[in-house]
Order: sequence, then structure tokens, then C-alpha cells
Amino acid sequence: MLAYLFVIFAVVARMPRMPHPWNFTPVAAALLYFGARGSRRQMWVPFALLAASDVILTKFVYSYPLTWDQLVVWAWYAAILLLGTRLSENANWLRIGGAALASSISFFVVSNFAVWASGSMYPKTMSGLMTCYAAGLPFFRRTLAGDMLFTAVMFGLPAAAKVIARSHKPQGAAAA
Repeated sequence: MLAYLFVIFAVVARMPRMPHPWNFTPVAAALLYFGARGSRRQMWVPFALLAASDVILTKFVYSYPLTWDQLVVWAWYAAILLLGTRLSENANWLRIGGAALASSISFFVVSNFAVWASGSMYPKTMSGLMTCYAAGLPFFRRTLAGDMLFTAVMFGLPAAAKVIARSHKPQGAAAA
């Protein structure tokens, strides 16, 4: 249930009425968490919700055309869900942090490449590609910060709840 709530939070947090710095969103964290803790048969749910929110944001909020580079982002959603499944059995803070870092870096690499390849903003040269990546660096900083923070919170809340629940169990109840 918590995995679904995190995905809904990720969708809502991206909407313009929820003020946030560009790219500082819980999307990667929600996908990682759903992959790790959500139902394998329901992995289409976060994918569909995020893809639908992309269409709504692109077409109706920002009035941009849908282009093929959006498919690259959707493929990234699927890849991060699958990466999250690697955290289902043997999750520790190093693996979770590494997955969040890999999510940030991979999104930066593939989304900027897709912008360069599909658009006309940058020349189709190596210099144009490097310019595109350089222009994306401020967004990458916020993506990285958001991914690390939200991943820590999403994976940390249930762990903290377990610790708190264990500490509140009655001690010595059987001795009475």
C-alpha cells in the first residue's frame, strides 16, 4: 500500500500547483521503492500513472507537442522500476543510495541525449551534445538532491517505523 501512496505522491508533486524547484521530485525514489516493495504484477501501475501525468503536463499544462524523446523517459521509468526490484531482497543503505545515484545519473544522460537528438536547440555535433549536457547541469543538481532525499525518506520511513514499533513492545510480558 505504501508503494502506491509514494507513486501517487510523485505524480501529484510534479504538478504546477505543487511548488518545487525544477527536477526536484520524488519520481525516481517512488519508482525504486515500488520496484523493491510493490507488487510485481502491478508494476504497470506506476508506469501508467507517470506516463499519463507526462502527457497531461506536456500537452495541457505546458502546451508542448508530444515527441519521440518522451518514449526515452518512459523507458527510463521501466528501467528504474526494474532496478528497484534488485533492492527487494538485499537492501542496505549502500545499495539503496547507489540505486538512487544511478537513477539520477542515468536520467541526466538519457534525457539530455534525447533532447539533443530529437530537437533543434543544439547542433547535431559532439560540441552540440556537450553543450546540451552543460545546459542540463543545474537541473542535474536538483535531480540528484531530490532523488537522494526522497529515496532516503521513502526507504527510511518504514525502517524507522519498525524500529519504533519494536521499542514499544512490552518487555517481560511473559514473566507476569
